[in-house]
Amino acid sequence: MSKTLHYVFDPLCGWCYGASATVSAVSRQPGIRLRLLPSGLFSGKGARSMDEGFASYAWANDQRIERLTGQAFSERYRSGVLADHQQVFDSGPATLALTAVALTAPPRELDALQAIQRARYVDGLDITRVDTLATVLGGLGLQEAAARLTTPDAELLQGNRARVEQAQALLQTFGARGVPAFILEEDGRRELLHASSVYSDPQAFVDQFATA
Repeated sequence: MSKTLHYVFDPLCGWCYGASATVSAVSRQPGIRLRLLPSGLFSGKGARSMDEGFASYAWANDQRIERLTGQAFSERYRSGVLADHQQVFDSGPATLALTAVALTAPPRELDALQAIQRARYVDGLDITRVDTLATVLGGLGLQEAAARLTTPDAELLQGNRARVEQAQALLQTFGARGVPAFILEEDGRRELLHASSVYSDPQAFVDQFATA
């Protein structure tokens, strides 16, 4: 029986970053295809300015995620990203970067997502900038994706819209209120997985696949 885990996320979602260990564990499981679907949650109308109030809220939330998961949120991130009120909280560029990888080197998309997350939360880089994202992709040897991102063509833009629409349709179908969301598909049947163990016990979450 074939199984696909649809992982709906946003590259600016701290809880999605916190789920990295679980997502990596899933990617290593035999017989399970991991399909990444960026939701566009924090792009377009979901984007917002990085004012002091939002930055304080984000940092408090990030510290909770770090305590729960062990994923690092560095002082460089706090001072270089959250304290920069000229930045816009907009996941559109990072979402487009991941679609560029999906089109040019599909097996590397998870690598790209995790590198983009580290660039923000550990290195304190502005991943809302296309040049920053292109550098991150280039550092992974994904020069073709970096080039596509720098000069996006119609195929890239259309593919990006389609992926976001598919992600939003899944969230709506299962009544999922936010991300991360995990939908397991097996022999044409789909179900929203309980995510209570995503952060505390990645292996327990993966073990659901044996009985789902």
